[in-house]
Amino acid sequence: MEFETWWLLGIPIFFGLGWIAARVDIRQLVSESRSLPRGYFKGLNFLLNEQPDKAIDAFIEIVKLDPETAELHFALGNLFRRRGETERAIRVHQNLLARPDLPLEHQVHAQYELGQDYLKAGLLDRAEETFNLLVDSQYGAQARRALLEIYQREKEWTRAIDAAHALQESGAGGRQKEIAQFYCELAQDELVHTHPDGALQMLEKALAADRKNVRSTLLTGDAYLAKGDIEAALLAWRRVEHQSVPHVALVAQRLMDGYRAVGRPQEGLNLLRAYMAEAASIDLLEVVFKAVLDLEGVEAANQLVSDELRRMPTLLGLDKLLEARLMGAPPEVRPELSVVKNLVHGYTQKLARYQCSRCGFKARQFYWQCPGCSQWETYPPRRTEELNVMN
Repeated sequence: MEFETWWLLGIPIFFGLGWIAARVDIRQLVSESRSLPRGYFKGLNFLLNEQPDKAIDAFIEIVKLDPETAELHFALGNLFRRRGETERAIRVHQNLLARPDLPLEHQVHAQYELGQDYLKAGLLDRAEETFNLLVDSQYGAQARRALLEIYQREKEWTRAIDAAHALQESGAGGRQKEIAQFYCELAQDELVHTHPDGALQMLEKALAADRKNVRSTLLTGDAYLAKGDIEAALLAWRRVEHQSVPHVALVAQRLMDGYRAVGRPQEGLNLLRAYMAEAASIDLLEVVFKAVLDLEGVEAANQLVSDELRRMPTLLGLDKLLEARLMGAPPEVRPELSVVKNLVHGYTQKLARYQCSRCGFKARQFYWQCPGCSQWETYPPRRTEELNVMN
């Protein structure tokens, strides 16, 4: 009974303590809110009323009165940039930089954010100039990454190579894969301007940066072909199998054309058949199918596709089988078979895509650099349907 009496007496005591604590919290909250500048609430009101320009003016007035509120501007500028309102983001960060009494730490931060604004807006010259001012600051690594992105967008591959080396030397991670691809871009330009010797020099540097770079090996063969040395081109293209067997599909047509040019088409066909036994793919099947049809006839081509379809059942393979069957079909069957072939072919056009393993961007052709996320070597050398069957 004594316990129950004390318990009842304790209830109003606890209630009173809670009331006192609540009053203290309310007074503290009111005190803090009164200490905030009036422009802060004015700016929030403008934002709620969807008047962002007036909100920026209000927040700028706050910074003039109290530089400590600079973090508010950083948050606001980032918000505008993410929404794609880059002009407003630039205005916010430029006004911050215009403050002569802004602390150095905030000045550097504002400079970096302004560079990001310029980059998002596509003002690459201004972005480059801004980030170059930051390479020796605490934002050095981020600035160098941004400069690397800018040089790639502008296709200034020599400067991109220098930027990638600078990133490596700063301890920001290896960039050998990208450096090799930049040299390949330079080699591609040399080939376009019919300078195969210059291309070979660039490709040697690409392979020195990354021995597994398939593109450099493929382009090396192209450079020798441009010089008229088909045998050297064939040797170069065959080295792809030592780097990545699945990528031989990308060089299959070159190999077949090369062996035809030197009068040894059967040797080329046998080589591609060996590749198919090790790493079958629709693109490789396409080249081998045409070669078999040309060298061994319709029946051999029909058998080839039938065997491959059993080994890897895909609609893309079925489309190729129907094409083979249509060639050898009796005249009375061809109309019906042609209708089926056209239906399957129309559907397979949607499946015959390469897909970036990084961002999922799909494309009809193979890319070394993804058009979606701009990352290098993210496309597997097989079509999406093949990958689904394999998985």
